[in-house]
Amino acid sequence: MAYTISRHYLAAAAAGCALALSLAASAQAEVKLAFLVDNAPATVKAAEALAAAFHARNPDITIEVEARAAGGEGDNIVKTRLATGEMTDVFMYNAGSLFHALNPQQNMLDLTDEPYQSDIMDTFKAVVSENGRIYGAPFQTAMGGGVLYNRKIYAELGLEVPKTWAEFMKNNEAIKAKGGVAPVIQTFRDTWTSQLFVLGDFYNVLQAVPDFPEKYTANEIKYATTPAALRGFEHQAEVFNAGYLNEDFGSASYDDGLRMVSKGEGAHYPMLTFAIGNLFENYRDDIDNVGFFALPGDDAATNGLTAWMANGIYGYAQTEYPDEVKKFIAFVAGKEGCDTQTEAVGAIGPYMTKSCTLPDDVPPATKDLVAYFAEGGKNAPALEFLSPVKGPALEQITVEIGSGIRSPLDGAKLYDEDVRKQALQLGLPGWE
Repeated sequence: MAYTISRHYLAAAAAGCALALSLAASAQAEVKLAFLVDNAPATVKAAEALAAAFHARNPDITIEVEARAAGGEGDNIVKTRLATGEMTDVFMYNAGSLFHALNPQQNMLDLTDEPYQSDIMDTFKAVVSENGRIYGAPFQTAMGGGVLYNRKIYAELGLEVPKTWAEFMKNNEAIKAKGGVAPVIQTFRDTWTSQLFVLGDFYNVLQAVPDFPEKYTANEIKYATTPAALRGFEHQAEVFNAGYLNEDFGSASYDDGLRMVSKGEGAHYPMLTFAIGNLFENYRDDIDNVGFFALPGDDAATNGLTAWMANGIYGYAQTEYPDEVKKFIAFVAGKEGCDTQTEAVGAIGPYMTKSCTLPDDVPPATKDLVAYFAEGGKNAPALEFLSPVKGPALEQITVEIGSGIRSPLDGAKLYDEDVRKQALQLGLPGWE
């Protein structure tokens, strides 16, 4: 029996097959990448702006932003996801010592040969490299660890930016005498915010003990037995003992701290300058009220800034889409990525990409920060960029010291023990 098939039927069938193939190809071309960042409002907003801008230029690739906790809880999330093989395609994380603790050679895509690396500052590449290979690109800007302060309060009381710890404490006393304003803001509900009196003091440690990082890494020097290093713990206790803290320091949150310093409810907030982005996002009308200065030490002649490199953006080694991940990281690291972040969260600090620039109308705190990086400015990297050793329990210890629960010396000893455990995990020589 012979069958006759009409040409109309054949044409329709062919069209149907073509449509099915087209839809299949389209579906196959659509790639979704997950991007894990910390939950600071400015970080999330910058990440979402980058995702949208990148997708607009690459419609076949969608970036889905996922937020995690910050501080120690966030560290645990990142390490757990890597250990269980559940990390997102792209993730933002610290550079320096915490980066090395993630076993980058096993867990991250190698970005050494990406063309944009020639536009990245060598100082940044050094803190996302291991065994001569580069695994990260910069996300957001370099930061400083110091003190956000309310400029209106300073103007009203005729105060000058302190260059020594004694001057800082004298300013606090004047603010306390005025009444109605907390001289020093602490926000221990978010425990990670408690560390700045110690971490931000490292520039001053280096002035007194220039070889501290090398001796510290080799287990030849300790916080508890080095007076210059112990001072940061002592500073935290001094402001508590003097009654300079906000009454709700134990329950106040990071956002509470930003509100207080921007609106004049508090005068000083020890903090990293990435907070300028959160001020831009949540308290933009008051951002001009906030300035910044480096955490002062004992000698005005050596006053300078403890600096943090930008956070890193990394590709997960086990991603299904390594080419697309590298394409997104290249966008973030480039000038267009910098401009996208500036538009989203304001100009927070100096970018680590050579071709990236800041607008002229930056907030006062950003101007204060950039001055420490300008020619003639004084800054030095935080310890975590000069040594692979950093104990994870510092934020809990500094909460105890800052609450009067533990003495500075006991806290420093406890941190030295915490550091020892971390060094043993890293297998560093001299810690057996």
